[in-house]
Amino acid sequence: MTVVVETRGPLTYVGRYDREDQHGVHLLDAGVHSADSGQSQAEFVQRSAKFGVRSEHRHLAIASDQVVRITQLGSWEPVLRR
Repeated sequence: MTVVVETRGPLTYVGRYDREDQHGVHLLDAGVHSADSGQSQAEFVQRSAKFGVRSEHRHLAIASDQVVRITQLGSWEPVLRR
């Protein structure tokens, strides 16, 4: 299943969920968005949903303590922060 992984830092990941273990959340064929990329997080996720994930990493692990939210790509909605 393809998911969006939001982190405590400036990075958001979209990729195929593989597993979670002591090394963190593992994604396959993942794309990465940085808050300072010039593109909003919502634009990045919506583009991934529409055109497919632009795979930048064949496999990566994201430390579990950095993960804020994991959402299926088709169900993702931005969190409105006040």
